[in-house]
Amino acid sequence: MSDFLLFLSKFLRHGTKIASLAPSSPWLSRATVRNIDWSSAKFVLELGAGTGPITKVLAELAPADCRVIVLERDPDFAKILRERYAGLQNFDVVEGDACNLKAILAERGIHQVDAIVSGLPVPSFPKELQRELFRSIREVLTPLGTYSQITELPLVYWRFYRRFFEDVQFIFEPRNFPPAGAYYCRGLKEIATVL
Repeated sequence: MSDFLLFLSKFLRHGTKIASLAPSSPWLSRATVRNIDWSSAKFVLELGAGTGPITKVLAELAPADCRVIVLERDPDFAKILRERYAGLQNFDVVEGDACNLKAILAERGIHQVDAIVSGLPVPSFPKELQRELFRSIREVLTPLGTYSQITELPLVYWRFYRRFFEDVQFIFEPRNFPPAGAYYCRGLKEIATVL
């Protein structure tokens, strides 16, 4: 089954639990990781990788001394990712939940990451799950680390991410189908203060 048909079937069955009805385009994938400083990044974490269009770009850009942890909860997607990236020594595909980041990384001897790239449909999560996710991210993202989030609703969620981060920027990518973009976020706020 093609990546597109697999994505579409998951989207039709699971709705907002799947972020999109189709994989991200190469243009959106590259835009989403454009803010990562590869000269200093030693640990990068991808959340909700799906069939791996962003993972493919990470594989092209990450130097050999940068460890990339690819996290995917869906077993079918995780199996595809393991098959596609098994040959990369610095890549680790993990089937698991993003709310367990600290434990997942600790099992691999990692305490903090320099960048997080997310394909999760975070705004559609229940509020408590949103807070739990960002608490988990706060535990593992370095203070100067970046959080990049793809979106298919350009600029609609800027205020949403401003609730959680001090600095939020947006980049639009019209060549994606549908037109989409990415948020670049820094300075995660104290989650207790976020309503």
